[in-house]
Amino acid sequence: MKTPLSWITEYVDVPDHVTTDELTARLTLTGLKLEGIASPGAEITGPLVVGRVLTMEPEPQKNGKTINWCTVDVADANGSGEPQGIVCGAHNFAPGDLVVVVLPGGVLPGGFEISARKTYGHVSSGMICSAAELGLGDDHDGIIVLPADAGEPGQDVRPLLGLDEEIIEFEINPDRAYALSLRGIAREVLVSVEGASGFRDPALRETPPANDAGHPVVVEDEAGCPVFVARKITGFDPSAPTPEVIAQRLTAAGMRPISLAVDVTNYVMLETGRPIHGYDADLLQGPIVVRRAREGETLTTLDGTARTLSAEDLVVTDDSGIIGLGGVMGGQTTEMSATTTSVLVEAAHWDATSMFRTGRRHRITSEAGKRNERGVDATICEAAADRVVELLTTYGGGQVDPGVTVVGTPPSMPTITVAGDRAARVSGLDISEERAVAALRAVGCEVSGTGTLEVVPPPWRPDLTDPQDTTEEVIRLVGYDTIPSVLPQAPGGRGLTRTQLLRRRIGRTMAGAGFVEVVTFPFVGDADLDALGLPGDDPRRTTLRLSNPLSSEAPGMTTTLLPALLRTAGRNVGLGATSLAIFEAAPVTVPRASGPAPILPVDRRPTDAELDALDKALPDQPLHLGLVAAGEHEQAGWWGPGRTVTWADAVDAVRTVAGALGLELATRPATTAPWHPGRCAALLLGDVVVGHAGELHPRVCTAFGLPPRSVAAEVDLEVLLQHAVHLRPAPSFSGYPVAKEDVALVVDETVAAADVEAALREGAGELLESIRLFDVYTGEQVGPGKKSLAFALRFRAPDRTLKEGESAAARDAAVRVAGERTGAVQR
Repeated sequence: MKTPLSWITEYVDVPDHVTTDELTARLTLTGLKLEGIASPGAEITGPLVVGRVLTMEPEPQKNGKTINWCTVDVADANGSGEPQGIVCGAHNFAPGDLVVVVLPGGVLPGGFEISARKTYGHVSSGMICSAAELGLGDDHDGIIVLPADAGEPGQDVRPLLGLDEEIIEFEINPDRAYALSLRGIAREVLVSVEGASGFRDPALRETPPANDAGHPVVVEDEAGCPVFVARKITGFDPSAPTPEVIAQRLTAAGMRPISLAVDVTNYVMLETGRPIHGYDADLLQGPIVVRRAREGETLTTLDGTARTLSAEDLVVTDDSGIIGLGGVMGGQTTEMSATTTSVLVEAAHWDATSMFRTGRRHRITSEAGKRNERGVDATICEAAADRVVELLTTYGGGQVDPGVTVVGTPPSMPTITVAGDRAARVSGLDISEERAVAALRAVGCEVSGTGTLEVVPPPWRPDLTDPQDTTEEVIRLVGYDTIPSVLPQAPGGRGLTRTQLLRRRIGRTMAGAGFVEVVTFPFVGDADLDALGLPGDDPRRTTLRLSNPLSSEAPGMTTTLLPALLRTAGRNVGLGATSLAIFEAAPVTVPRASGPAPILPVDRRPTDAELDALDKALPDQPLHLGLVAAGEHEQAGWWGPGRTVTWADAVDAVRTVAGALGLELATRPATTAPWHPGRCAALLLGDVVVGHAGELHPRVCTAFGLPPRSVAAEVDLEVLLQHAVHLRPAPSFSGYPVAKEDVALVVDETVAAADVEAALREGAGELLESIRLFDVYTGEQVGPGKKSLAFALRFRAPDRTLKEGESAAARDAAVRVAGERTGAVQR
């Protein structure tokens, strides 16, 4: 909801010392969240003044266009007092008119600088401005002609056009439709801003009583349309212009001025919150009837769309048929036009639920529908219609028909019973019953009783229906910001669970390894699984289907973290992140074969058998760890070249996590999607495969927009956490010198380096401190089908310096075991 500050203060007095920032900050604290503060003229700098056109000489051009060479009086604004010579292409003005002139040195929206320049054979010193050029509307075809009494030449035009106005935009919650009006916002200012006073209700006015002389109206569905008010104007001038102040305020509110009749109905809707509809009265045939549509009836609405109606739709009809969707959008057959001289004004109250369903069913979004579907004040229909009639006759002439049609009565508001101390108990604040009653009365409620309060909400607050609502009203006016932040005291001997501590350890380990944690949606579709290159029989394709998914493209719960991680990585690469490393620890969903979950009764406690059947139908949701890396693993710089990420980095990242949990993972060559064959490793805890890591297949990189040779890994954290060492003893360090031994072993290409490493580790014995693979060689020197693996072995004793030969003996024992286990031969 956008509104000029001056329009708000037209209905409520705000102390002079309260700034706009202070006012909006207080309104935000009480529920009207500030979206932004803007000024239409914020981008306009330099001289922008009133000018009086003295002469206007049309000059046809060779290109068929006719320009006007004008002299304009801008008084002393140009520094000389002489008339300003300006070339103008518009023709909707004449000598003697007051116009808007920007002089050389001025800058218009979009950074458009104005200077004196030669054009069409003249030196044009400035510009006569249109609404579009000032950012006030879409009218490019004609310049702004000011009223004759708007001001004097040379006067700053900003205050006249509202260019110096502050426009406040609020975010309005769906249940607070009353705030979609100046009436509602002014009420909020009154109860929220200290010192605000003098509320002037734009809907509080004397209205003529209903009589039998008005246009006949029959309401067949009183629940759908409790109140219908109709007033008529004849002799209306359809060419009458919209007053500048109304046009400016509509523009500031984000609505485009169209014609006086339409603009007035929109203006009153913004003013009071009551949607209004106008009919061309001369096109109506017979009485108006409000009823439910018959299945299959059709209507062409004002937007030119032919719609097939449902039996749930509320419609407005006359003898010619349906002429509008009640409360949502009118029909074309009775639309007001440039020839309309008789206007029938409708102000009706509609059932909010019906409005919501009709709007969604026909995919219609309108300002009127947005208010009607949220619920508006049913008691101001007569006042709103009278206000429209007043403005139309004031600015468009004509006569008010003496007939006043009022059908139905507004529905009564419910009585809410609530304890007087409930707000204090809920908030923890010292809110007395007297203060609670005062807050409720401030928002318009009628309150009676003590101890137990009987609260009747005002008619403009249909959102207040139960004790929770009234309690919220009290607390928000007292101030959410006054509620103290008190941390609950943890019971002694408790704290984080084992799993929580281990998960935090995992997060710190991944962050230390250079990975950034992300959180993604757990939804997947067939297209994602196809992009991974999963075969048709892959168990990861068996997903739990959602009956009401957020997106039809991702209707299932994901069985793997990789699709969402790869999409996230691809999005970041597309935005310019040439190198990245991300991870996520989250559950995946693995359906069971037991079928859908049973629907349990709600009128009794389920039996143990029913609960057991429900548990068996629930899917497994094991915790997984997924990671993706692309680009440089080590950045280039003055220190030297960088290093591109490889599949070994993905393997190492997972093994680092396992190490932080006190576990050691073995690796085996594997071939599985979405990894590149030959560059994928299965990760094993003992004999159990817990995940895979490696380089992504080129087709997968292309599908997700990742650079070639990107890497990924995914492991079952559930298994790792089950076997993790929770409390590990502090490591001990030897202060004695290390003995270094390197060995190069030749093995068959099919032998895994991890198997060789495990054999070396076992054979080396207790003196082995560390072992690291530092080179892999294939070539003529080792022969076809062979590879050479070079390991760095480090030996150290905890209590002494190793004697000569001890480390060599341990090395030889390691090589011997490796030869027995893997057929390795030392080079």
